[in-house]
Amino acid sequence: MKRFALALTLLATPLVAQVDTPDVVIGDVLNGHILPRFESLADSTQLLANAALDDCNPTSESLRSAYGDAFDAWVMASHLRFGPTEVGDRAFALAFWPDSRGATPRALGTLLADKDPIAATAADYAQVSIAARGFYAMEFLLYDDTLMIADDDAYHCQLVQTISADIAATAQNILDDWTPDYATAMQSPSADGIYRSNEEVLQEMFKSLSTGLEFTSDTRLGRPLGTFDKPRPTRAEVYRSGRSSAHVMLSLQSLQDLAVRLAGDNADLADTLDASFVRAETQLSDLDDPTFAGVADPASRFMVEVVQQSVDGIRTIVRDELGPTLGVAAGFNALDGD
Repeated sequence: MKRFALALTLLATPLVAQVDTPDVVIGDVLNGHILPRFESLADSTQLLANAALDDCNPTSESLRSAYGDAFDAWVMASHLRFGPTEVGDRAFALAFWPDSRGATPRALGTLLADKDPIAATAADYAQVSIAARGFYAMEFLLYDDTLMIADDDAYHCQLVQTISADIAATAQNILDDWTPDYATAMQSPSADGIYRSNEEVLQEMFKSLSTGLEFTSDTRLGRPLGTFDKPRPTRAEVYRSGRSSAHVMLSLQSLQDLAVRLAGDNADLADTLDASFVRAETQLSDLDDPTFAGVADPASRFMVEVVQQSVDGIRTIVRDELGPTLGVAAGFNALDGD
């Protein structure tokens, strides 16, 4: 699987209406947006691992609640696909989706049928296919009508506990790489460092915003929409656990925070971005369709399309106004997967 592309290209024109100074914006995004999200991810995934040890029953309310909290934390950090999240394909190990070929249920089904001893420890389990790891694999074990019921309850329990521990270990490894090494590299660019200038750091942050919005529009909303003649409601993200719309909302709220921070002291641009995000979030809330099941109905489908159009409107503002303000532009599609 290809890694997320890291490159962004600088605009040839001089910086226009530069917000604050680059190091002020970088420090605010790093300390106010990035690090808190990875700290929350590490904390919540450890609580998930603990909950699985206490009660591994797939219908356990405490387990499902811990799973939801940890997954929320990942969604709010999932646009930060660079640096420590790319090492060892960690982001994919946490979140292998879309899975257009059904690799996750197939891999889990094989493990359950064979009672594969590789699930004995999280360290061993880290060697299995990423399709059988992470939050989406857990969703199948906790919510899928077939895979949540196993012939061997003991092995199913072990698999739930091991995948939870693997998720927690991956999240902690990401945080450990961020603090202090990668955070220092972003705040102190140098000629021989990971980043050679503040402008390169801003490129990375801007790319995260741009590609996060793209993923939300094209994948989280676009996949279930399909086409008018052929909607695909069962292609919605995590529809089994009823989290599809919630993921869009969490993503928008997190990206809103990043966008406003990148706007810095450009109050007019920050207000424009903020209002645009609020509009999309309000439309999504009014939709009241947790799994986008209504895409097959013309009236409710139109409401989903309106949300998607609003997200695309934000993308335009980010591209045409925020990018030139920062002096950067998205040069490659960072969502280019396999």
